[in-house]
Amino acid sequence: MRKLQTLAMIVSSAVLLAACSSPVKLNDNVKVEDRAPATTTTPDTRTVSTVDTGSTDPLNDPQGVLAKRSVYFDYDSYIVKDEFKGVVEAHAKYLVAHKDRKVVVQGNTDERGGREYNLALGQKRAEAVRKSMALLGVSEAQIEAVSFGKEKPKALGSDEAAFAENRRSDIAYQ
Repeated sequence: MRKLQTLAMIVSSAVLLAACSSPVKLNDNVKVEDRAPATTTTPDTRTVSTVDTGSTDPLNDPQGVLAKRSVYFDYDSYIVKDEFKGVVEAHAKYLVAHKDRKVVVQGNTDERGGREYNLALGQKRAEAVRKSMALLGVSEAQIEAVSFGKEKPKALGSDEAAFAENRRSDIAYQ
């Protein structure tokens, strides 16, 4: 009888672990590019930054470039799209100039998929933004990456517009 109970306990533990497994692996290498901040050449051949974020406080910049704090992703993806690299670069430039400031990158997903899968995908999205900022010179001590999965939607609804709005990482200043 004792062996039967032990066997039942082992089998139920194995079934529980299998049910909790996720196809999203947390330790995959995130694809990010090692790029310098965006620059442009003026007519007199001086190179200048296209975004001046060095002195602007993102918490007091309601109309400026630092007001944009969301990086959106394609379905089931955690690769930072080219159209949002400027947002990441602007915040990275600010953080490099202000070593005392810290951010939490909050990864989010749409409502499709299981809880564990979405938490893992949200973490990968947050990590992608964090690693992009680190490649741009931001200290690892200034950035924390967390996942909310599908628990913190920006848009309510079950259509593609709402899904697209919820597949994001938000840069939250502390």
